Amino acid sequence: MENLIEIVLHAGHGAVDVSLYTLLPIMVVMMILLRALEVWGVLDWFIQILAPVARPFGLTGMGVLAMVQISFVSFVAPLPTLALMEDRGTSDRHLSAALAAVLAMAPANALFPMAVVGLKVGPTLALSALGGIMAASSTYWLFGRTLSTAMHETTAFEQEATNKPSSLLKIINVSGAEAIQIVINIIPMLLASLVVVTALQQAGAIQWLETILTPVLSHLDIDPAFTLPSLTKYLAGSTALVGVVHDMAVRHILPAAVTTAGGAGFLLHPLDLPGVAILLSAGTRIGKNAMPAIAGACVGIVLRTVLGACLG
Repeated sequence: MENLIEIVLHAGHGAVDVSLYTLLPIMVVMMILLRALEVWGVLDWFIQILAPVARPFGLTGMGVLAMVQISFVSFVAPLPTLALMEDRGTSDRHLSAALAAVLAMAPANALFPMAVVGLKVGPTLALSALGGIMAASSTYWLFGRTLSTAMHETTAFEQEATNKPSSLLKIINVSGAEAIQIVINIIPMLLASLVVVTALQQAGAIQWLETILTPVLSHLDIDPAFTLPSLTKYLAGSTALVGVVHDMAVRHILPAAVTTAGGAGFLLHPLDLPGVAILLSAGTRIGKNAMPAIAGACVGIVLRTVLGACLG
């Protein structure tokens, strides 16, 4: 019982630390910026330009914006965009496609730090965009084809913003409060995923998996050292992966596969326990339509990995 309490406290400290000191500042700034651009009409102009290009892939202009944000800001940057899409009444099918694209793409907060250890940013970004487009398309046209395409009613904020202009101070207050609420909603899911990861680490399950997988990986001509980055990424997220990769690079035990385009396709994306927990907190409908998005994201990730491996 004491061990369980220690695990929960340790995971809780990590969840609160990440939520308040990493996610909250980004969320508040991005939400205020998006709401301001929305009220001033810039966002609608941007969407109108991108909509015709994005439509065949099951994306809206806002969906493309979310893809740009994850590529050049961080994996949490699309969160307010996804929340705004839900607020503006985007259909379930388009929401699921946008989520799939985000889940399949390389986040900037992991991509650019890994460039220091030899990862090529240009090819990785290109394959990331291709994987995101494939994920969105397969979700919209295949896995999510039964989802509704009907627009939902907009929220009170959206209706008010459409009917009359708002002052900058009001935008800051309302958007900041909305961002804080999203982050608060993130904490329980993030805490639960971190409890699982911490418990597995303390129980020795990760070390056990490394031992079990080593013969299989050796037979497939994959460096067994690739196991640790992979397990860390899928259980603890991209931020933890960056820490492990840099530590392995310092100790000169970093497997070359990690810094290839194929390795990046397999490792660099938010489809992991903490990433999914955070992104699904963007809205109620986003969480309800997550399964088709996850299936589509898997298609995009496989495409990135295979093409990256072919490119070497």
